[in-house]
Parts: sequence; C-alpha cells; structure tokens
Amino acid sequence: MSPSPTPVERLIVIVLFDGVDLLDVTGPPEVFALLRRETEDAAGYRVLLAAETMDPVTTSAGVRILPDVTFDEAATRRTDTLLVPGSVEVQTDADGQRRVHALADPAVVDRVRTLAARTRRVTSVCVGAHILAAAGLLDGKRATTHWSTARQLAAEHPLVEVDADPIFIREGDVWTGAGISACLDLSLALVAEDFGETVALRVARQLVMYLKRPSGQSQFSVPLEPVSTTRRVEDLRHHITRHLAEPLTVDDLAAYANVSSRQLTRIFKDELGMTPGVYIEAARVERARATLETSDDTLERIASTCGFGTTDTLIRAFRRRLDTTPTEYRHRFRTEPRAEPTGASARP
Repeated sequence: MSPSPTPVERLIVIVLFDGVDLLDVTGPPEVFALLRRETEDAAGYRVLLAAETMDPVTTSAGVRILPDVTFDEAATRRTDTLLVPGSVEVQTDADGQRRVHALADPAVVDRVRTLAARTRRVTSVCVGAHILAAAGLLDGKRATTHWSTARQLAAEHPLVEVDADPIFIREGDVWTGAGISACLDLSLALVAEDFGETVALRVARQLVMYLKRPSGQSQFSVPLEPVSTTRRVEDLRHHITRHLAEPLTVDDLAAYANVSSRQLTRIFKDELGMTPGVYIEAARVERARATLETSDDTLERIASTCGFGTTDTLIRAFRRRLDTTPTEYRHRFRTEPRAEPTGASARP
C-alpha cells in the first residue's frame, strides 16, 4: 500500500499598510491558528503578513505590526488565499455630518492586483472590498462590505453588484466580508470549505462562538442605522419603534408626519435608503430577533407583539431578510438557558 500523501500547508498572505484596521489583520489568524489545535491530520495554514517594506506598520488603533515579507517576496510564492483588510477615514461634509469614507491607496491596489494573479482564492475583510473593487477584482460580481460604506462602494464601482446585507458573500474564488467582527465568520467559512464543517465547528467552540453564521445572515441592525439628518425622520423612526405591534401603514405614518404618502416614501428613500415598508419590516425583524435570543415566547406571541400578525408572515420575513427561520435563529443564537414554553406551541 502506498503511503498517504503529505498534507499540503496552505499559505495565507495578509496585506498590510499604514492605517489598516487592526482586527481585520489579527482576527483571521486567530481562527487559522486554532485549526492546528483541533486536528492532527491537516497541515493547516501558514500565515504571512506582507507589506511594502519590512518596517513596522502602524494600524488604525495605533498598534504597530511587523511584516513577515515584502510584497515583492510574497509575489514569488504561490499563495492559497490572499486576505485584504481595509481602512477608513472620517470626513465632515458640507452639512457638518461626520461620515465614514473607505480608503484605497493606489499603490496598495496595484500590489493586490499583482498578488491576486498568483492566488487561488481572494478575500476581503470589511472595507477591504473597496481595494478589491479598485483592483478590478469585483467587476461583474456580487459583493458586500461594511454597511456604512456600501453606498460609496456602489457609487465608485458601478460594475460591482453591492449587497450591504449579508455578513459575507462568495462569488467563485472571490469572497467579501462585512463589518469588522464578521471577519471571524468569513474565516470559519474558509476553514469549513478547506477542512469540513466538523473541524470548523471545533474551531468555533474554541473561539466561544457559534459555527459560522450563514452567509445570508444580515449585518443590518435598525439601531445601527446612521442618524438621520432631519429631526422629522428621527421622530418617525422612534414612533415606529414604539408602535411596532400596530399596523403602521404608509398612510398612517404620512398623517403622523403631516406629509403626503408619496412625500413620506421619498423622505425615507433619501434619508435611510429604503422605503417605509422595508424599514418597518427590518425593525420588526430586529425586535423579533432580540425576543428570540432572550425569551421563550412562542412564535405566535412574537408575531403578534412585533406586528407581523401571523407566524407565517414572521417566517417569511425571516427567510427574506436572514435566509433562515425563527426557530433556526433561536437555536443558533439563544443566549440564556431555555425553559419549556407555555401556551400555544411554537411552529417550526
């Protein structure tokens, strides 16, 4: 019998540059390093940090990191996975509003383009998607990034189909991840693809986190939406939050705001980038998510108190926004010991 082939160590190169987000750089290697602890058969990963020079790189957190290799040295190696983190700056617009702006240094973009040509799989973490897009690596592809820079990505790169909702997206051999802690979910997904779900589960347990959230899991959270520039919309948002169990029709909201229904829809699209109906459903799903995580309420009760009316409507909203069911969501993200529910039985 011929001996089993020696497992091949997968080389992961992480791109470094001044101002890079620290967790984007340090989070994925923690996941990859735990792989060796959890399996004896796989060679696992070797992680190298690559930068323009061997000088220390100062991250956005002020912490300095030493590269392992230069970009020129990395380009001579056959890389399995290229991981591209991102960086941002805060800008103040003409209205005095502070907004996050993703950066894509042309010199870094050129290096990433060169390295990607010698890489089996290319990934971005958070706003690193802006660098991949600038390098032309996302043209014609669906991609995600941190929700706060999604509009910028879409405006600057019209050939990219930007979807700000999922925590990560895979398009062939190109993966893009959402805002910052989602780098762990994306890294676990890479482990699952390379070594299987069972190994990824063991790594997730070492991290004291759930096995990777589904790629369709929404990064959207109503409380995280940027504050509106008008007091009227802020008042409407608070009104919606206080009255989620009520019908909340567009006509009702328009009457509350003393505007026409058409004007109300235009205001929501301009200020929040969505229609009133989409926002209301998102707010209801957010309330239902919190209830599922922290209570034993039946689905019938949750549907009623969150304004869905029926469990069928609740289930459809969860499938549409989170690509899962309320029961599956509760199973994954329950944060307290469960007691047997009382009253009407929960539906799957």
